[in-house]
Amino acid sequence: MLGPGPAVLAFDVGGTDTKSALVDAGGRVLGLRRTATVSDASDPAGAVVSGVARLAAAYREEFPDVTPVAAGVSVPGLVDDSTGIAVFASNLRWRDAPIRDLAAEAVGLPVAFGHDVRAAGIAERRLGAARGHANVFLVAIGTGIAAASIVDGRPLTAGGYAGELGHTLSDPNGDPCPCGAVGCLETIASASAIARRYREATGIEVAGAKEVLAAARAGDGSAQRVWDDAVEALAEQLARVAALLAPEVVVVGGGLAQAGADLLDPLAARLDGLLSFHRRPLLVPAELGDDAGVLGTALAARDAAA
Repeated sequence: MLGPGPAVLAFDVGGTDTKSALVDAGGRVLGLRRTATVSDASDPAGAVVSGVARLAAAYREEFPDVTPVAAGVSVPGLVDDSTGIAVFASNLRWRDAPIRDLAAEAVGLPVAFGHDVRAAGIAERRLGAARGHANVFLVAIGTGIAAASIVDGRPLTAGGYAGELGHTLSDPNGDPCPCGAVGCLETIASASAIARRYREATGIEVAGAKEVLAAARAGDGSAQRVWDDAVEALAEQLARVAALLAPEVVVVGGGLAQAGADLLDPLAARLDGLLSFHRRPLLVPAELGDDAGVLGTALAARDAAA
């Protein structure tokens, strides 16, 4: 799938699960699996790295004929790729953790270290929905909202702080955000916010945004207003992205992207109405799904090895 290159290990670490794989020299993705992320409140970074080391040992035992020459590790939160430091991740409960060096020592290989959504953006650009484009913006909409920007073929990192689209201001009189600010995009347009705002408007319990969309399709006015508010907030922020970064393609991923045309069609129409002379980005659904992060991590490991 990835084409010829160095054999590498890849680990896409999340707050709940870790996606991992071994990629051989021919580009085959071997042993792709999802396992529980190892957790220890007293040493969160050490616990995660020990879990990565155990997975690496399992791959070497399972595929003895494949010898990886590097590994990739991607994590959520604020990530400084250049120093190898995981600056902060609330769900993994660490600050200033030297994950790259810890992982390199634990697996005995050079490690390419980075952010999970940036890894997904790299994969979508090189293997997925944004192939052939040098300026790409990926937005992942789920429980929260995260983004990755690739400008002239290079990921924008800014010491780990780039990509926090979910914490851009959307409504100065809006709801408090867990980050400490008020009216962040995540409080309006994330999948969890859509469900919460519908419950608050109607008193009806719903499991998630999927049920709100179904209610809107069935003619529920409250559901439609909540959905329209989310689309409007997303369109306004993407219009700002178009003005500042001029992506050729915006890739929409995450759980909310499963809404398909119900999200992308009104989002594209509203974006058209907000832009004037700006480059109008093509809006496309992500192609690689949950595998984007681990595939991008493998690509980063291959780049580092090369």
